[in-house]
Amino acid sequence: MFLKLVLPKLIATKQSTFSNWFAALYENANHMRVLRFSFGVTFACALAYGINWPLAFLMPVFTAMLLAMPLPKPSVSASFNNMMSTLKAFAIGLAFSLFFLQFPIAYLLMLALVLFHLYYYLNRGGSFWFTLMSMIAILVLPMIANSSEGLAIGFSVGFVYSSWLTIGMIWLAHFVFPDPKFTQFPVKPKYNNSYSKIAALTALKSTLVVFPIAAVFITYGLMDYLLVMVFSAIFILKPDLAQGKEAGRNSLLSTLLGGAFACVFYWLIVAVPQFYFYLLLLLATSLFFGRHIFSGSTMAKYYSSGFIALLVIVNSAMGADSNFSEILVQRVLLISSAIIYIVFALKVLERYLFRGRKL
Repeated sequence: MFLKLVLPKLIATKQSTFSNWFAALYENANHMRVLRFSFGVTFACALAYGINWPLAFLMPVFTAMLLAMPLPKPSVSASFNNMMSTLKAFAIGLAFSLFFLQFPIAYLLMLALVLFHLYYYLNRGGSFWFTLMSMIAILVLPMIANSSEGLAIGFSVGFVYSSWLTIGMIWLAHFVFPDPKFTQFPVKPKYNNSYSKIAALTALKSTLVVFPIAAVFITYGLMDYLLVMVFSAIFILKPDLAQGKEAGRNSLLSTLLGGAFACVFYWLIVAVPQFYFYLLLLLATSLFFGRHIFSGSTMAKYYSSGFIALLVIVNSAMGADSNFSEILVQRVLLISSAIIYIVFALKVLERYLFRGRKL
């Protein structure tokens, strides 16, 4: 008799407590972002390494990069635009690789022109995604095409395929862990269609820094130092000496942070080489990083880039005959080289060409 009276009340109380906890969880924007980040990254890795298509590792990297930003669920039109932007960017990169590369002088002139227009487009409020994809395409594909045009085409197909799957993963993560209705999101600046002298001068400064190193690396096929060129192009998106140094320093500190966690992560999966253990470990690690990414602290920016560094370093170390310590040291040295180059180049430009000009 006692159980008949008390048991239903206990069950009702527990159900009420659970429903209240669940409702409170879904009403907290930061908690939802942490869970969405962890779910998206873990599920993306499960698909990428479970199926293992060409350049599959890019899907978790892109997923982590996008879910680490406090952005709303992309609309259908925005998702379609991003898909087309990636396709357009690699079409431009392939055009460089397959048609202009065989005419060195014309290629270098076109490279300088395209770099300038990309920086100019970004400085007027253009799409960061399109700019980033285009930078990767026009800098990386020619290096690959120097050895094999077929490899460049395969790289493009794998890259576009992985980026398109990333958009689907972002939608799924937002569906499972949606944002509360009251969440405030950052307002995207509008694109300026009119001519901007400041944007043009800024773009010229960025181009003058990136073009020499890109021309030398692509002409001589310095594939081993490819990251120096790519990092230089990204660090110089804002060609201010202080901002360039800060971007480089942030990337270096993030790599050291991600490398420290990657070291523990790597040796744990070496000790327990099971796929399910890898996913459980990734889930726990992404929850830890997600909590810090959305904490609002000054260290949040380091954890965001640090997690991407962890994914890249661990993925590189999982290859045959790979050396974890060598990969980490090499990445730190390449980022340091990029920082030294942009600081030196900006100081030369500001002293002799842009002296007295405020951009």
